[in-house]
Amino acid sequence: MTRIGIRELKSKTSKIVREVRVQHAEYVITHQGSPVAVLHPYGAADAEKERRDEMEASLTAMQQTARKVAKAWVSSKSAVELLDEQRR
Repeated sequence: MTRIGIRELKSKTSKIVREVRVQHAEYVITHQGSPVAVLHPYGAADAEKERRDEMEASLTAMQQTARKVAKAWVSSKSAVELLDEQRR
């Protein structure tokens, strides 16, 4: 992997991104000589991780909403019972 400083990355961004996209090049981005990030092509594993992360975030949001609803629930009947009544 090629090491590149932040300043050089800034001045050559288009060229470097093109190399990553076309040639599948990988870069270690450094700040004052220390590695801080890796720039690599976005592949199938990255897409799968992003999909999983989005699903986990959605599930977490749904669970938080369910806890809020359960905490604020005032009826003696469950949501299932109320829905069943509406269907009759």
